[in-house]
Amino acid sequence: MKKIIPLLASLLFINCSSDDSSTTTPVEQMYFPPIGSTTWETKTVASLGWNESQVQPLLDYLELKHTKGFIVLHNGKIVLENYFNGHSASEPWYWASAGKTLTATVTGIAQQEGYLNINNKVSDYLGTGWTSAPLVKENLITNKHLLTMTSGLNDALGDDVSPANLQYVADAGTRWAYHNVYVKLQDVVAASTGQTWTNYFNTKLRDKIGMTGGLWVNSGGLSVYWSTTRNMARFGLLALNNGKWESNQIVPQSYMQNATTTSQNLNLAYGYLWWLNGKSNYRLPQSQLQFNGTLIPSAPSDMYCALGKNDQKIYVVPSKKLVIIRMGDVADGVNFALSDFDETLWEKISAVIN
Repeated sequence: MKKIIPLLASLLFINCSSDDSSTTTPVEQMYFPPIGSTTWETKTVASLGWNESQVQPLLDYLELKHTKGFIVLHNGKIVLENYFNGHSASEPWYWASAGKTLTATVTGIAQQEGYLNINNKVSDYLGTGWTSAPLVKENLITNKHLLTMTSGLNDALGDDVSPANLQYVADAGTRWAYHNVYVKLQDVVAASTGQTWTNYFNTKLRDKIGMTGGLWVNSGGLSVYWSTTRNMARFGLLALNNGKWESNQIVPQSYMQNATTTSQNLNLAYGYLWWLNGKSNYRLPQSQLQFNGTLIPSAPSDMYCALGKNDQKIYVVPSKKLVIIRMGDVADGVNFALSDFDETLWEKISAVIN
């Protein structure tokens, strides 16, 4: 009986506590920084119960690894914002392939507005002959194949997306290969909407979440976005909220969910140009090898991320209401997406937040 009495007492306490609304901790609403303003509310590491003693080792590591901008958002508010190696809050930097997710997002907006369908073939919008593949093979390639890196086109020919350089290797949907051909989605959006890509992007995405001052730069077949670190953080916050900014559903929620979950069975760690953690295996750019295990073992399993050349990063962690941004020069050797920097960086981040 001595063991039962304390148990009963604790159950009574739990029941009483749950009925007393005055003791309930209010749930903090997601914060969105105002559009057209430099105001952005903050919160402290201490207020979250994080490990303050591990913050400086994290910042030292970031600086050592050639970082320029670093931001941590919790529930939309800035917890850490640091600039290193001569960079500043007002200076833009390139997103590299982390910006692929911008293209995926705007494609979803254009579909919602009825301009395109991701399941339709690309040639419906660009006409035939946009590749040098045999017509019957070209007509297998849908917009969704571009979103999921399963076009079947040769990924070993560089970034040039002129027809002569887009050559058939396998039927669309049968081979996963990281390829710059995704950029043709920008042409699909332009053709279907009757607007320039930049204009449609600015009016439908950039301006609606306050990503002021960003710029698309075309270079050697690449379409690369440049912005400040805070503007990258705004986009990460939109992703964390499943395409919703305050009360405005900018991207369909169902599309964002599809974009940030496994999109095909060839690379479980890939959505619609987003990388996914926590899967049982994954593939990487410039390789046909399959690696067992999760993408970034030291990071939360529900994390999804935008990864760009030379370690441009947008990490989104729904379970922890986190968005983490890293911009800068390459941490170690040149890479196109994942690097050993991700794993070590997340070890440092985890020491702070856990």
